[in-house]
Formats: sequence, C-alpha cells, structure tokens
Amino acid sequence: MEPKQWYMEYKIHKNRPGLLGDIASLLGMLEVNIITINGVEDRTRGMLLQTNDDEKIELLSKMLNKVENITVNKIRPPRLTDILAVRHGRYIERDSDDRKTFRFTRDELGLLVDFLGELFKREGNQTIGLRGMPRVGKTESIIAGSVCANKRWTFVSSTLLRQTVRSQLSDDEMTPNNVFIIDGIVSTIRSNEKHHALLQELMAMNSTKVIEHPDIFVRESQFDYDVFDFIIELRNTPDEEITYVNFTTAGFEDL
Repeated sequence: MEPKQWYMEYKIHKNRPGLLGDIASLLGMLEVNIITINGVEDRTRGMLLQTNDDEKIELLSKMLNKVENITVNKIRPPRLTDILAVRHGRYIERDSDDRKTFRFTRDELGLLVDFLGELFKREGNQTIGLRGMPRVGKTESIIAGSVCANKRWTFVSSTLLRQTVRSQLSDDEMTPNNVFIIDGIVSTIRSNEKHHALLQELMAMNSTKVIEHPDIFVRESQFDYDVFDFIIELRNTPDEEITYVNFTTAGFEDL
C-alpha cells in the first residue's frame, strides 16, 4: 500500500512533562511517521502523520482514547484547512451556515496568502469570491497567492493602479495556467459589451477566477452564488462590517 497522510488533532487537559514524548514513542512503535507537528490554538496540538497501513491509525485512535491527559478530536485524511492549521498554528475561521465561506483579518494576511496559493495550485474550473472594504489588501493577497502557486496573474478588470477594463486578452494570457482577477463592480457596472463577452468566455474556461466584490457581481449580472466554489472575507478587524452602501455607479475610484 502506498504511504498515506493523516491529520490527528488532540486537546490537552493536563500538559504533564513527557506527554508529547510518550505519544511520539507510541507513534514510533507503530511505525507511523510524524511529518509536521505544531500547537494549534489553546492547548490543542495538531500532527500530520504518514503510514502505509490504515489499520495502524485505527489502533492508534483506540489506544489514545485511553490516555486520560488528552482527548483526540480528529483523525482523518488531511483537508487543506488541517494542513494550514498545522503550518501556521491557527485555524481558518469558517462560516457555520455557509461552509464555503472563510474569514480572515488583516493580521492574518500570511495565512490568507498561503490559503489562496494552495487553492490556485488546483487544476480545473474554479471561481473564488473575495469580499472586503477598500485598501484592506484584497488584490495584493491575490497576487501574492499567485506567486506562491507559481501562477501568472492577469487583470481582467481592476482599480488597483487605474481603472482597468479589458476587452480582449492575448493568446499568452488566455491560458488555464493563469489566475484571472476580476473586479465585480468594474466588470458589471463600468464595462462595455466587449468586456461582457470576454467575461462570459473566461467564466466558462477551465481556469481559476478570483472576483472581488462578489455580491455586486451577482447583483448586477446573470450569475448567482452557485458559481462560486469559495467565498473569502477579509476585514481590518473581526467586527468590521463589509458594506457597499457608499459604492455608487458614479464614483468608486478609491476601491
């Protein structure tokens, strides 16, 4: 059997000396390799493990359930959020009602860039919405995530430097390996028919699209929220409200 990775997470009730060593020794006797280990938030530890025998993971779970100082929360094949939690030592906040919505604050830009980079590495057609107020770091995070994924990025519409509304892209740009950056306000309110035609073509492409201001994009176009595989919210502070009340069709040059 090929080696397989697992994510294990446990809560520490009593962090006695030698606890980690005992668990590591148990893993060693079972010949389960520790790939990565890190503390994850308060008194919780996460591990990425590797073994070529699934029965060893079942046995490990049963044995650790008898250890009084810890409670095993999760043993499962690792999700992207598990890998990033171990890598950064913190969890990504996820909407309890809409499981495809993930929340970040500006002091978590490193985690956000890593998250985007991992998403951008995926092949195929995916659309990511990015909510956030002006100057919170949306576009910069997309570009940094593209660099992490070794992908080229292409502005289809943007207000980063000056208003950009593309009517066509070159053959080098029209490639699935690109990350296409779309400003949902510019593309739906301040564009023309040629841009709309380009947008339709891009949305059908087998590539990654990132749409800033996805709520305006949905409100002003024929697309709905089902088109989005992920929605990311970026705030300056956890309690900041993301609102479009001051965004008008006449003036949003500072977006």
